[in-house]
Amino acid sequence: MKLSKHLIAFQARIGHEFAEPDLLVRAMTHGSIASDTRPDNQRLEFLGDRVLGLVIAETLMRDDRMADEGQLAPRFNALVRKETCADVAREIDLGAVLKLGKSEQVTGGRRKMALLGDGLEALLAAVYLDAGLQTARELILRLWGERISTVAVDARDPKTTLQEWAQARGMSPPDYHVAERSGPDHAPVFRVAAKLEDGREAEGRATSKRAAEQAAARALLEGLNHE
Repeated sequence: MKLSKHLIAFQARIGHEFAEPDLLVRAMTHGSIASDTRPDNQRLEFLGDRVLGLVIAETLMRDDRMADEGQLAPRFNALVRKETCADVAREIDLGAVLKLGKSEQVTGGRRKMALLGDGLEALLAAVYLDAGLQTARELILRLWGERISTVAVDARDPKTTLQEWAQARGMSPPDYHVAERSGPDHAPVFRVAAKLEDGREAEGRATSKRAAEQAAARALLEGLNHE
């Protein structure tokens, strides 16, 4: 299969030239444009999630031989979650080469976190099938870069951490509410407020409600740590 000039340039960006180019094409094919002759990337996404998990897990264990499961798990979750995969996808401009149906193109599919994260996982599977685990491992370590070495020692979900903080002090769980929703339907921006029972609160902004809640919880925790 002959690749388009955009996919050839994409290969250069990720540093891997496919021996089987059809794997790359499939990895970039979203269900909105798939057909009987053009399968989508869902099966590759399934495999890529496992390849990523294995590489990240073994790397964390190798880099910190004294850490127990309770310390490793939150770091692992922070590195493999969909938001992180989407961030990596943006850095290599994966959205530009996603093959999408018209409906997804119109609604900003190339910028959607879920589509970018899924596409990145499918890409990892394609590299694994094309060249083996070692090549996939090298790609992951290169793309994740300093994220692995700088992942917080306590990388728990900010909402979980804030809830535990409140409960340890006899408070009810924090309350979250959307203070504002702006932007077009295909690219909304949420402003969410996180509020404790004693009245302390902070806000966060993001392109999804969940991410905005996380940002608000993180901001409130930072404020509490400086009191």
